[in-house]
Amino acid sequence: MFTCLFGVYKMSVKNSTAIARSHNTELAEIFHRMAACYRYLGPEHRFRAMAYEGAVKTISNLREDISVYATDVSSLDNLKGIGESIAEKILEYLDTGKIKTYEKLKKEVPQDLLELMDINGFGPATIKILHESLQVNNREDLIASIELGRIFKLKGFGEKRVENMKRGLKLFKEFHTRMLLSDALELGNEILLEVQGLTGVQKAMLAGSLRRMKETIGDIDIIAIAERKNWKKIITRLLQSEKVGRILASGDTKASFLVKNSTVQVDIRLVQEFEFGAALLYFTGSKEHNIHLRLMAKEKGWKLNEYGVFDVKTDKWIAGHKEEDIYKLLDLEFIEPELREDRGEIELALKNKLPKLIESRAICGDMQMHSMWSDGAESIETIARFIEKEFPQYEYIVITDHSPSERLARGLNPQDFIKQFDEIDEVNKKLKKDFIKKGVEVDILANGDLDLPDELLSQFDWVTASIHSLFNKDNTGRLIKACEHPFVHCIGHPSGRLIGKREAYTVDWVKLLQKAADTNTAIEINAQPNRLDLKDDLVKKAIELKVTITISTDAHDLNQFKFMQLGVAVARRGGCTRKNILNTNPWKSIEAFKENKHRLMSK
Repeated sequence: MFTCLFGVYKMSVKNSTAIARSHNTELAEIFHRMAACYRYLGPEHRFRAMAYEGAVKTISNLREDISVYATDVSSLDNLKGIGESIAEKILEYLDTGKIKTYEKLKKEVPQDLLELMDINGFGPATIKILHESLQVNNREDLIASIELGRIFKLKGFGEKRVENMKRGLKLFKEFHTRMLLSDALELGNEILLEVQGLTGVQKAMLAGSLRRMKETIGDIDIIAIAERKNWKKIITRLLQSEKVGRILASGDTKASFLVKNSTVQVDIRLVQEFEFGAALLYFTGSKEHNIHLRLMAKEKGWKLNEYGVFDVKTDKWIAGHKEEDIYKLLDLEFIEPELREDRGEIELALKNKLPKLIESRAICGDMQMHSMWSDGAESIETIARFIEKEFPQYEYIVITDHSPSERLARGLNPQDFIKQFDEIDEVNKKLKKDFIKKGVEVDILANGDLDLPDELLSQFDWVTASIHSLFNKDNTGRLIKACEHPFVHCIGHPSGRLIGKREAYTVDWVKLLQKAADTNTAIEINAQPNRLDLKDDLVKKAIELKVTITISTDAHDLNQFKFMQLGVAVARRGGCTRKNILNTNPWKSIEAFKENKHRLMSK
């Protein structure tokens, strides 16, 4: 076995796609709200709602601004999911900045109610009842109706249903007060580049929970080195940035502001070079990790703070130039930021037993992605050639389109998969290598069966089994039965959660992970930003139980392959080494993994 060198996703790709997407973002939001309006108006408008949501997906996945494609209606018709009527509205928007149909819908449907339909447990029929019966016009009205008990007067709104609504509201609130890691990374790096470009700034780094790569981020912290004489000028220039909205604090050493048109707070601190390590350590956190380190320093007669390590008796500065110096002074191995949660990492560092965490460059292939055969945006050949160019060290990719039960995702029937096999063979011939593997994301049905026959499943190179229904049930049995299936190689997005929108379904994780280990079934870390599933604490438990793990992007368009770094971050937070991750190996090792499962299940 060997480690593949993995090129970090090229920033040039991001810059060529994200800079010109202001039209796409705004238009996708308008169409999303139009779809919500039609859903609210009733089931007779469901096809219109579906059409607009399809257009949202297409526009969001475009790598160029929509105006590039909009020479006329027929040119837009060539885009998947864009029909003549929607194409006309796109041209209208590009010409006038508005869409008359949307302006009309805004008068028919209370707009503050639309956000409620994005909350788990709130469908359009429910929202309409609440609006018409209790005059609920927004989230605040809904909360008041629940707290005052008025909602219980409505038929069908019992304790259990209202409790589910409360949980949905809580998730919604958390989601709107924190950023997904992917969004925070993009914004944080943009601001970091601006800070690094300021005259007088010698070095700058991200800190806080963003540096620890937590799944959601509250605010963005940056630590920068500069000579003290330049601090005031740097702060002044910084606050003149176009990204700066409301200024919260401005001093000689620190600036805090809200990013323009958002509630995202950015805190930037200037330090001298000899203080940088201590400041970076302190402001990276976590709070619990820092407290543990301070107690260790105190036992040695030292004081540890954001300025350095000091002798308590003499107040002499001892260390602080680099984080490594502080850890070494405390007789600790250097602890990677992702591990700094006071979950046993300090005890391991004292014994020199910290895991050597997996790095992105170790990934040799992506084990789950979707093409236009189901709900992906691109053809198999387009995907393969993009990966070849942008991730040249990948040895393989696995196309895993949906099975028949996923109707909304245009799941394939057995005959479709046979045709897809032929296409994969043809593309591999063009590529002159066995690069694309034949996979499937097969649905686990309510009783634990799979929705494809064994005869077909046995022909796939890789089978990922996932749950896409009955999220309010205890799904331990379904997942265990899938693990026991001889042709299931991996369980996809195992908890089913959507961060800020849907809670994980109930699972006895010890039972499931033990079964995965016993049957040689891999468990996936799904790197989609709103999934990051398996969670880091469960990744740690999986390692303890000797479960094999895969990291997959579950990409549905070309822009999503960069999410691999998010999956790697989850693995690092869970303490994964390269050996814990199956797809750090060449395909022959994955074949050996499959053969081992077959032997186990044949006994």
